[in-house]
Amino acid sequence: MQDSYRFSGLSGPEGEPRFRKPLPVSLPALVATPHLVSGSISRAYQEGCVIVNAQRAKRFTECKRKAEVHSNFGVEALSAIGPEVRLLKPRPERLKELVRQLPKAELHLHIEGTLEPELMLELARRNEVKIPYASAGEARAAYDFTDLQSFLDIYYRAMSTLIEERDFHDLTMSYMKKAASQGVVHAEIFFDPQAHTNRGIPFKTVVGGIHRGLEEAASSLGMTSSLIMCFLRDLSPDSAMRTLEEAVKYKPWIKTVGLDSKELGNPPRKFADVYAKAKSEGFMAVAHAGEEAPAEYVWEALNFLKISRIDHGYHMFEDGNLVNKIVKERIPVTMCPLASVGVEYFKTIAEMPIRKALDIGVIACINSDDPAYFRGYVADNFDALIDEMPLDEKDVVMLARNSFEASFLSEAEKERQIKRLEDLSSTVAS
Repeated sequence: MQDSYRFSGLSGPEGEPRFRKPLPVSLPALVATPHLVSGSISRAYQEGCVIVNAQRAKRFTECKRKAEVHSNFGVEALSAIGPEVRLLKPRPERLKELVRQLPKAELHLHIEGTLEPELMLELARRNEVKIPYASAGEARAAYDFTDLQSFLDIYYRAMSTLIEERDFHDLTMSYMKKAASQGVVHAEIFFDPQAHTNRGIPFKTVVGGIHRGLEEAASSLGMTSSLIMCFLRDLSPDSAMRTLEEAVKYKPWIKTVGLDSKELGNPPRKFADVYAKAKSEGFMAVAHAGEEAPAEYVWEALNFLKISRIDHGYHMFEDGNLVNKIVKERIPVTMCPLASVGVEYFKTIAEMPIRKALDIGVIACINSDDPAYFRGYVADNFDALIDEMPLDEKDVVMLARNSFEASFLSEAEKERQIKRLEDLSSTVAS
């Protein structure tokens, strides 16, 4: 039986109730999942459950209202069955277990950012490439970033070990296996062909290896996937156009175009013609926008590039009109907690606008971005959120649901995956 507490009066000026334990739970009770509150109530919730004598429910409710004044978040109303009231707050461990059980889509994942140090060292040996790390531990120790550019410097250096088609296949399969182990059933994966073709690796080698890995993951892991070809925004629009012309040959393999790399000083409008051409060829469109640049970059991505999904988008909250448009038009936003703290856009995950996004109805979803460099795949990102933000089961299920809503799966497949998610979440909850 879980620990339980009986209301025993008020304590302190904040009007927080004290509890003593244990008290047997003799009757069935309605479970409510409140947000975090302060003091004694919070500690009792963390223990697992609160039992309140129904005769004191009114007194407790009054106390609860006082506690709200000293809290950043509200509390859901209590409901009584019989002479007792039971209030449960999920333990963090329970939520983390739920995350791993629920099916999810990952929509913001750079395949080159999944290059773990162990595989990097193996590829360096295999391809006789010199890298400045003697061990995986030494490489990980270098992953200490202060901004986006400090990350990109190491990111591109590690990428030099990817040379043969087999390398791209192995990289892709390594990610897909890890993602599957954390509940990912569908992945829409970024790749950066210019970062490879500019160092003499043929486009065909890159896309062929990744595609072969995705095909293998479909047959061996039952996962679905699609490819997003990103243009490097710190290169010229002419370079992007040449890359697009190469990509047209592989339209059956590439579904979407995107825009990434150094954002500041490289506004979306710079690539308007490239995106117009891509759209005319039938590609879907996304773009990193509002990651380190202001809300104006998000407006440009929407107005000039005609994107269907925003990557990162944190600075959109600077502009109320922009937020209203995103909510009204149900434009999804992919968010990446560990990576965004890793490059110091935010000091802590608690500062990120994910809670706010959920509360106002943004279709926000959680992703891992470059998990090898920021020490966490998608479920690990959920874990970090659970540790630092007031989330309950409904929030976790909503974030998983949003990942399918935001995907480029067919409507029929979205419905199938969402039904599977809802059925499983109901089973787990019961």
